[in-house]
Amino acid sequence: MQFRASEIAAAVNGRLVGDDVEISGVGIDSRSVQAGQLFVPIVAARDGHEFVSSAQSAGAAAYLSSEGSLPHVSLPAITVTDTAAALADLGAAARDRLPDRVVGVTGSVGKTSTKDLLAGALATTFRATASEKSFNNELGLPLTLANAPADTEAVVVEMGARGIGHIDLLCSIARPTVGVVTRVEGVHLELFGDIDAVARAKGELVEALPVDGLAVLNADDERVAAMAERTDAGVLTFGLGSTADVRASDVVLDDELRASFRLHTPWGDADIALGARGEHQVPNALAAVAAAGWLGVPVDRMADGLRGASLSGLRMDLVTSAAGVLVLNDAYNANPTSMAAALRSLAVLDAGRRVAVLGTMGELGAGSAAAHLSVAEQARDLGVEVIAVDAPDYGESARHVPDIDSAVAALADLEAGDAVLVKASRAAALERVAQALLG
Repeated sequence: MQFRASEIAAAVNGRLVGDDVEISGVGIDSRSVQAGQLFVPIVAARDGHEFVSSAQSAGAAAYLSSEGSLPHVSLPAITVTDTAAALADLGAAARDRLPDRVVGVTGSVGKTSTKDLLAGALATTFRATASEKSFNNELGLPLTLANAPADTEAVVVEMGARGIGHIDLLCSIARPTVGVVTRVEGVHLELFGDIDAVARAKGELVEALPVDGLAVLNADDERVAAMAERTDAGVLTFGLGSTADVRASDVVLDDELRASFRLHTPWGDADIALGARGEHQVPNALAAVAAAGWLGVPVDRMADGLRGASLSGLRMDLVTSAAGVLVLNDAYNANPTSMAAALRSLAVLDAGRRVAVLGTMGELGAGSAAAHLSVAEQARDLGVEVIAVDAPDYGESARHVPDIDSAVAALADLEAGDAVLVKASRAAALERVAQALLG
């Protein structure tokens, strides 16, 4: 999106120091800022103002600066009280230039995949843009809006929450007209306290919708379905049960874990073949269909979009190593629900041995030890061996190793036709195990 520096200064209640240059897009990482962009230095563990000169070298056209923190560079600057707050204001200003096809997606699990599937469906009919990766917080969401091309016709923004009020804040910036809630699960309980608090936080999305908007709710999740009482917008439900407005029947998986099913919607039925892997992607696809269908995407086009949609990285990537070992890399993040889904996917692969290399699931609060032990028990019941990497809570049935190098060494006896799942919370960075196996 194009701005004049003076327009940005007005939008963020800042003061322009220097030339009124043309600006194209926004970046907060000096290593990836592009020519012509506005660089926004965020003050966190390190002060982003230290990297303004690097951003200038990369071609930034101007930068925001907290008052009193003007580095000695020749770039035009826009001084503000708080750069992070100013970024949110800029995101809201960018939203003013976008059409009213703005979809917010939240939930304890599945929101990134749903966002990706929905973007694929919308792109068959509209010029669509969506959050990169998991850009779902008070920094990532305004970046998505500010970097949307000027001719954008539909936007999908992912919304995460680490506390009550977070999604309400994101909604005040993005002003979604459609809200999708995937599931409510006991994740981030260390921050929320209990699952009912998680539901209250996720429901802030449907509360923010306009009366002529749409809430897309999971009929198979009672806490999500109950959110229909929290919105004045219209409601469409999705799920595997017969009462859902958008539902699937006859679900089957192919040899590479890709699901096919018969889709039933208010706008017609169709046969769907997903490009995304895992049976757990079916509800995510149904949520995407409900939102896209209401926005006007024909069912036959959605079938094409869902087939071609690509998921963000480290999510159910299935690759065969040079040694013939199937490597299922789902290492982006983990919680008890996504762990169970990944283990079920591993179990249905046509393989000899099935091994899950698992790391810690973070932020589970007081129930963390029990949750890890439950995952280990599920693996045992599915005939899956567990190698736990610096994660003692998986218990005695798992083989415990202290680090990634030890995990790779423990897999040395795998043979062609065996299969390995790699999964943990983001901090564990277990994708390095998959990278080692794939050479």
